[in-house]
Amino acid sequence: MKALNVSNKFFVFFKERKGISFLRENDKLVRQFILTVFFIGIGIWFIKHENSELKEVKSVITDASAFWVVCGIVLAAVYIVLQALMYFASFKAIQAEISFKQAVILFLKRNFVSVFLPAGGISSLAFFTRPIEKKGVKPTQIHFASILYGFVGILSVIIVAIPALIYSLFQGKAGSGEWYTIGAIVGLSFLIFVLYRSILKKAYIYRLIISFFPSVEIFSEDFRNNRIVKEKFLQVVLYSILIEFIGIGHLYIAMIALGFTPSLSAAVMGYIISVIFLIVSPFLRGLGAIEISMSFILIQFGFENVNAIAITFLYRFFEFWIPLLVGASLFLFNANKLLMRIVPSFLLFVLGLINIISVLTPAISERLHILENIIPVSAIKASNYFVITAGLFMLVNAAFMLKGLRTAWWFAILLTGISVIGHLTKAIDYEEAVIALIVLISLIVTRKEYYIKSNSKLQSIGLKTVLISIAAVLVYAVLGFYFLDKKHFNIEFNWLESIKYALQNYFLVGSSDLVPLDHFARRFLLSINICGFLSLGFLVFALIRPYTLKKEAVEDDFATANAILNEYGTSSLDYFKTYGDKIIFTANGKKAFLAYRVADNFAVVLENPVAASAVEMKQCILEFDAYCYNNGLRSIYYRVPEENLDLFSSLQKKSLFIGQEGVVDLSAFSLEGSSKKSLRNAVSKVKEKGFTSKIHTAPLKDGLLQKIKAVSDEWLISTGRSEIVFSQGLFDWEELRHQTIITVENPEEKIVAFLNVIPDYAKGEGTYDLIRKTNDAPNGIIDFILLELFSYLKSQNCTSVNLGLAAMSGIEEANTFPEKSMKFAYERIKYFSHYKGLRDFKEKFSPVWYNKYLVYSHDYDLLQAPIVLNKVVKP
Repeated sequence: MKALNVSNKFFVFFKERKGISFLRENDKLVRQFILTVFFIGIGIWFIKHENSELKEVKSVITDASAFWVVCGIVLAAVYIVLQALMYFASFKAIQAEISFKQAVILFLKRNFVSVFLPAGGISSLAFFTRPIEKKGVKPTQIHFASILYGFVGILSVIIVAIPALIYSLFQGKAGSGEWYTIGAIVGLSFLIFVLYRSILKKAYIYRLIISFFPSVEIFSEDFRNNRIVKEKFLQVVLYSILIEFIGIGHLYIAMIALGFTPSLSAAVMGYIISVIFLIVSPFLRGLGAIEISMSFILIQFGFENVNAIAITFLYRFFEFWIPLLVGASLFLFNANKLLMRIVPSFLLFVLGLINIISVLTPAISERLHILENIIPVSAIKASNYFVITAGLFMLVNAAFMLKGLRTAWWFAILLTGISVIGHLTKAIDYEEAVIALIVLISLIVTRKEYYIKSNSKLQSIGLKTVLISIAAVLVYAVLGFYFLDKKHFNIEFNWLESIKYALQNYFLVGSSDLVPLDHFARRFLLSINICGFLSLGFLVFALIRPYTLKKEAVEDDFATANAILNEYGTSSLDYFKTYGDKIIFTANGKKAFLAYRVADNFAVVLENPVAASAVEMKQCILEFDAYCYNNGLRSIYYRVPEENLDLFSSLQKKSLFIGQEGVVDLSAFSLEGSSKKSLRNAVSKVKEKGFTSKIHTAPLKDGLLQKIKAVSDEWLISTGRSEIVFSQGLFDWEELRHQTIITVENPEEKIVAFLNVIPDYAKGEGTYDLIRKTNDAPNGIIDFILLELFSYLKSQNCTSVNLGLAAMSGIEEANTFPEKSMKFAYERIKYFSHYKGLRDFKEKFSPVWYNKYLVYSHDYDLLQAPIVLNKVVKP
């Protein structure tokens, strides 16, 4: 019964806490993890299948010539230099300039991130442009140079491959593998040609790309306007061809270093095949696929299986791992907040792979014999189990560390600690232990980046569920083993054996001496395994599920906030800072406060703090940041005015332009002139039809509230909208009772439109919140009611009126990629056309426009901001 109650609690919790939405929010991570597990599964199968040969591979690589290995490392350094020169020349070719140092950094960083991007090296060309932009190079030039670099990289493969393949054909050495290569090269050449022609002429393929990736069109015209310097382009091609020869040289050196008779033909063909796999590889830069394909080609050229695999592994060390490790070290030495989150996750992922491979490959016999004289064999077996289990958990945990979870960090510390000890006690593998120690140090150094708390309530449910399921399954398993007929396993189980086998199968360790003899026995073991997997999986989910702070609003907080607001308020948004949906944070000196809502471990602050001075405002932000850190929250500030950006910049925060706020100068506003003809016509037509306006001052009667409620409901239904909050209000009966309402009535005194006047704390300024109408209201009714508002505010001695935000509008010259995307979406994508319509409507009143920004701390926060903002506006 207790187990049933826990189960019911879980399903209720999962539903109420939107557990499915958690999976939906993280579906990208989940898909990448599944894809990773698939490739790793292939690798594990390969390792287990070739277990005996891999033992020989290890000994072959151990005997490699130190001199030739050093030569390969030096050639890897030349490879990095040539890649940088290729970038350098690509910018020169389009008449832009970057320094050689910038080119080296650009290659190493892009090469590093390409391992984790689904489209590999191609998608990495969009990254790390900002440092170059700061040097005066236009973003379009950067992307054009990057595309040139990528195109020439493919072109050089074709240039090198075709002569090599023709030579191979004339020598009669071309087998089916070479024919496949020719087909792939021809197909790739044709694809590049068709793509180039389509983009040049804006043909079908180009239009197809634009339909899926509209932002590409932002740069297309600029790309067409760029001119390529022919001499510099040929220089790029030359560098790229030299890079191909470096790759062939690496494979050739690997053969010599391992003591085999080198074959230039094998080196050329093996390299070409590997590069083709690198081009088409969707993940991890062909990790696994390249090793298998290159080994296959080398075997075709007469190398034995063991030798082919050893050559491939050494080649990959030169060509893949050295640049990758140099790039990783560059990130560590120049890490920003985003990279401080990424690098430890990457290192943990790599350590997980090392753990798995280390256990599945044979140990060095000499070390194992020494260890057997120190600790029992059972301890060595247990160490192997703990190391491979830790490795598997690391692969999963690495993904969740990207979210900054404190529990995931503790898991990582525990798993790396197990790895350090486990590698030493399983076979004195001090090399792997040193790597684990490096990962442990990186985790300790970056510990402050992992502060998001996990859900303690769900953790408690998870622990209870696991404990109860362990008890239930153990009873089931122990009794099952004890009373099973001997024919199922050919064992007469005693109580101790029943408990041992039950625990081993529950925790997925397995039992080598437990062999099922029929379907019943196999299903019995499978049932225990499934129960163990599900309960342990739920435990992991419970432990890493982020904690969302649920703080209730306190009346005293609102009283303090209103007192500060009445004394220091300066904004049209200040009214909404004490709205019922907000949580109030008051600074220690009681001279500043801010209002926020929580969603997905983000505290979204409305505008900036209300404060007595800039000093008090800064102190309030610092105190709130400390509060967020202690509660596992990240802060972002929505609709910050431009004049406050310097204050946020001094606190190392970043900003993104999100739109403009329109303010009409009432003293200068007039309906005279040709630009106001549409407004004059709208007013005239409304008046001709007998519509009149009325001003209702507080307190309002229930009858009037009921009438405008009907208007509001009709407007919501007809427009398909729902109430939203945060930077605006909703239809709140009691709130509206105490406000001034302007209505428009037809000759039958039916209300067809209304707006409510709300407090505006900006000096001499007035504003409104809700503005709604019925379906049968005449055209121009909104223009009419706003002009009535202007007249009313003038009578109240207001000098200006705030029309609110026109989102996404006002970007005259976009500088960053987010701004370019926003400008393009605003101007060209139909889904966002209503924002343009809103801007055009407000422009009729000739307002002065003021820039508004979203302020955030880390680039990683910006990726999640749209989802978070969409949640905080919901009541």
